[in-house]
Amino acid sequence: MTVQPVLPDDRSRDAALHELRDLVRRHATESITEALPGVLLLRADAPTAATPVVYEPMLCVMAQGAKRVTLGNRVLVYGEATSMIVTLAMPVTGAVVQASADRPYLAVGFRLDPAALAELLLALPPQAATTDVALEVLPVEGDLLDAAVRVLRLLDRPADQPVLGPLVARELLYRLLNGPHAPALRGLVQGRGRSALVARAVAWIRRHHDQPLRIAELAAQAALSESAFHRSFKAVTGMSPLQYQKAIRLQEARRRLLAGGGDAASVGFSVGYGSPSQFSREYARLFGQPPARDAALLRAANAPATPY
Repeated sequence: MTVQPVLPDDRSRDAALHELRDLVRRHATESITEALPGVLLLRADAPTAATPVVYEPMLCVMAQGAKRVTLGNRVLVYGEATSMIVTLAMPVTGAVVQASADRPYLAVGFRLDPAALAELLLALPPQAATTDVALEVLPVEGDLLDAAVRVLRLLDRPADQPVLGPLVARELLYRLLNGPHAPALRGLVQGRGRSALVARAVAWIRRHHDQPLRIAELAAQAALSESAFHRSFKAVTGMSPLQYQKAIRLQEARRRLLAGGGDAASVGFSVGYGSPSQFSREYARLFGQPPARDAALLRAANAPATPY
């Protein structure tokens, strides 16, 4: 049997991953803890049920355990020492599939600011390569892992946060734009490629989710035929524009129900449904319970509406 030598880079990566686990474990007081502005610590001590949520643009670095995410027809499983980026607001179904009290699921999420990414990109040498994906999972790159650790070290040094916080946050974005995830971010930030076209359509749908979907208008804005627009939208998001709108409507309805925004019928009308029975049927199909019962169960469990 041949024993593979442990390389210095491997030791450094393992040490960084161990420190990341320790920092998340010590500071994650709940399933989701916003430990610093835009920095979320994620923890689960047992596997969780598949939960429909909307992922906002973010970077997530997994320190321990594993999670499965379903995006349209795609199923991604990511675990220890991987990083996930989300470039668009994406309706997904997520479930922690590997976690226990002894080895909990531990991860850290960083909300991505497109304006900050665009500003930093101007200072970098131009690169042409882009990738049209809304969500991708890759092995975490060493420099990015180190930058994530430096951000979380500030949790143990509150006095350093005002001065060092902006510096390490900028370094994290710099590493992101110079690492394997860069092609997925570059086209979106620069406004080029299918991702940028779909991003504009996604923004319109989210702003006007309570209105009828006007595919012809969205395709014209993208300077595409309707069929080409459909293909581009599905290639990037994994779902059709109508499926995307439906998921956004139902997620917004759930948020309003949890906030006490009215009865199920009025909430259904407010997000664009013309039929209470259709709203209740589609809501139960996505969330597993009729609207009122689902909201009551979430309130009783004190569960977050949009867990990552």
